[in-house]
Amino acid sequence: MSRRVVGVTLDNLDHLPPKCRRCVFWELAPHIREQAEEFGETGLEKEAWVSNVLLDWGSCGRVLYVDDVPAGYALYAPPAAVPRAAAFPSGPVSADAVLLTALRVIPEFEHGGLGRVLLQNVAKDLTKRGVRAIEAFGDLHEDDEGCLVPAGFLQQVGFKTVRQHPKWPRLRLELRTAISWKEDVEAALERLLSTVSVKTAEPALG
Repeated sequence: MSRRVVGVTLDNLDHLPPKCRRCVFWELAPHIREQAEEFGETGLEKEAWVSNVLLDWGSCGRVLYVDDVPAGYALYAPPAAVPRAAAFPSGPVSADAVLLTALRVIPEFEHGGLGRVLLQNVAKDLTKRGVRAIEAFGDLHEDDEGCLVPAGFLQQVGFKTVRQHPKWPRLRLELRTAISWKEDVEAALERLLSTVSVKTAEPALG
């Protein structure tokens, strides 16, 4: 079984599951999102968002393939590029962090540790770019339209809660420790993330 992880581009955006490909929960402010859903333009809005972030900031996601079949993906961006982030009571996202908006392993490939593989690749990309931390709004109840990453999964892979909330705590994974190590980035991140044993790769939609 071969695995590979590549950056999200406009060419592979359609490899996201259809529901996620059309989802603009994070990419649009709530009132604009309602209008886009009413007129059926969410797919175009998602494409426009990815295009803008790629042009303005660079890589904003990863797609994981198993034997060339799309098995999971993650999306992330600076908080200023994520309009929905401003609506969360456990915000704002820290100025030195990138916001992880989505991480999902599709059902056929769950429970194989692929969620951790995706996160390692996200962390590797961001560490090379000098980012200090990853933050995410975790979902404690996993009932918010499936558009948040489960808080339990984030905690399993090393995220720590930085602001409590009964439904949507904000969690953070420090990357600056990896940057300071006198090792190559991949080995440093392996040390950072391998201290936690992940028993399952829990899915999250986005």
